Amino acid sequence: MGCGTSVRSRSPAKKSERAIRAAVLIQRWYRCSVARLEMRRRCMLSIFQSIEYAEEQAQLQLATFFTFMLDQCSHPSSTGKDWISHLFHSSSESLKSSEAHELQEYSKVDVPDSYQGLRLSFPLAISDTNALLHAFKKQQHLHARYVVQLLHETKKFLKQLPNIIHLSTSNCKEITICGDLHGKLDDLLLIFYKNGLPSGENTYLFNGDFVDRGTNSIEILIILFAFLLVYPNNLHLNRGNHEDHIINLRYGFTKEVMLKYKSHGPIILQLLQDIYSWLPLATIIDSKVLVLHGGIADTTDLDFLSSIERNKFKSAVRPPRPRSESSHSGGGHRREVGPKMSHLNSHLHPRHTTPELTAAEHKEWKQVLNILWSDPRKQKGCSPNSFRGGGCYFGPDVTSKLLKKYNLKMLVRSHECKQEGYELCHDGKVITIFSASNYYEDGSNRGAYLKLRSDLVPRFVQYQVSKCTRKLTLHQRVSAAEEAALRSLREKLYAHRSELLAAFRKYDQEETGRISSSDWALAVESVLHLDLPWRTLRSRLVRVASDGSVEYLSSFEDLKMEQPIKQVQPNLVETLYRYKTDLKIIFNIIDKDHSGLISIEEFRQTWKLFSSHLQINIDDAAIDDLARSIDSNKDGSIDFNEFLEAFRVVQKFENKAIH
Repeated sequence: MGCGTSVRSRSPAKKSERAIRAAVLIQRWYRCSVARLEMRRRCMLSIFQSIEYAEEQAQLQLATFFTFMLDQCSHPSSTGKDWISHLFHSSSESLKSSEAHELQEYSKVDVPDSYQGLRLSFPLAISDTNALLHAFKKQQHLHARYVVQLLHETKKFLKQLPNIIHLSTSNCKEITICGDLHGKLDDLLLIFYKNGLPSGENTYLFNGDFVDRGTNSIEILIILFAFLLVYPNNLHLNRGNHEDHIINLRYGFTKEVMLKYKSHGPIILQLLQDIYSWLPLATIIDSKVLVLHGGIADTTDLDFLSSIERNKFKSAVRPPRPRSESSHSGGGHRREVGPKMSHLNSHLHPRHTTPELTAAEHKEWKQVLNILWSDPRKQKGCSPNSFRGGGCYFGPDVTSKLLKKYNLKMLVRSHECKQEGYELCHDGKVITIFSASNYYEDGSNRGAYLKLRSDLVPRFVQYQVSKCTRKLTLHQRVSAAEEAALRSLREKLYAHRSELLAAFRKYDQEETGRISSSDWALAVESVLHLDLPWRTLRSRLVRVASDGSVEYLSSFEDLKMEQPIKQVQPNLVETLYRYKTDLKIIFNIIDKDHSGLISIEEFRQTWKLFSSHLQINIDDAAIDDLARSIDSNKDGSIDFNEFLEAFRVVQKFENKAIH
């Protein structure tokens, strides 16, 4: 009897033990699976960010090229640059004209009777802001007449504001701080849905980078400016590094405005250029929390920033024209850029020139540049931001020094995409807030906003717009975003094929077509400078042999030019593909009527200057051959859209995969 009882009591115990062991195994498997997924997400985000920062560096170098082109206008050589001179001088004349008559510009824009969209009346009321939100949700456009008038009123208001805004939580229940939106209207609408519309009791601070990348940048600006005029004490704006007309040329906002507003696009863009320069540079909450877009440097001086003429900086990536130069039509003296004069790494463009600034002018420019472009890092000290090409990296000691100097508690900034929408560093003294979810790709990151009450304890709210991703699992979303990141990386490899092959062959003296994984990683990093975990990524980018060596030619075998241009030097084709974004920006400047056509001579002269800027040695005959091959109908003009399509890279087998 006793034995029977003992057997029956042990059986449930064994079952319970097995269940616990099974639960532990499942838990371990789940944790490992989540850890692997998290590692993939971080790697994917690193790829996207590294490529993004490389593009920003290229754009800052292109800004130097614009300075170089302007220098050609001010000091034309015997070879003649009449077409450039005409380009920039006519732009200057139209600028002066628009400034002289800006108050009457919007009244010249007729609203036809056939227009069925929203009509605004000024001064704006809350009913107008609600109507704007409703119209934009239905994907309607606001007529140019009202856009121009709104921009005039916004500019008039911003000119009254100081460089640094001071806010107090005692005047409202709490302050909501939003980071980068980058043209993602759905994120802004979701924020308003979750957190309420701006009002006398609901204060917002938007911390820059409202535009570029997304497709609804102009709608975001219209909404924010409208609320700014209706609730001037409860909606506040800081300038970001993308509130810059030169940056807008690369990242899509200029094109968006021209597509949506056609002939009225230029006046809208000109007004926005002025508005950018009048946006406040920073905000301080309760005298304890500093909010600015990028970051700080060891030289950041808030008192000095408060006293400068911020509207001088139409673009932060190019120094303003010196007073001595702007006061003479013939242009001022220029000198070579030295390490102390350049905001970029000096080795990137040692030969180009920049306006000669006084010590005070240079200090002003550097102060603005640093707060818009800088990033925090773990290491102590302050050093040039080599990845972005502008601003600096600032360490925890730099943060502590500035906070102590001005008796501040924390620094809130944006400027960097974070996987969870926010991140704390420097012992919690620096907060990064980023409000554009799915920034790189659907599922790539969450967005977030920050709420501050009188206790100044940060409270974060996360979200993710999920129109396209709600039906996918987390694993599927990560896989899709990861594949997009790897595709971008493969295209980067393809664009630098010649340089990479030369680097690979240094490690392959016997021409076997194989090198070690470590040598492959070193070679790729030496060319691309993306600071990525190449050894971890190698199996996704190249074929790995059974002995662990890398078949380096496989780096390029999955990609090809969709419509390769025949009878053109291969090295020229590769160079043009690599710099096609820069060429597109220059083309858009030259193509004033936005017809999509430029003359062959303009194309030749542009490329000659651009190749000089990049120090690329390509003879004139090669450029002439390229121009003739693009001008298929021999009418003396180049269709640049067809030109860009000729340099579109596709996967060789993508059509087969679809079928």
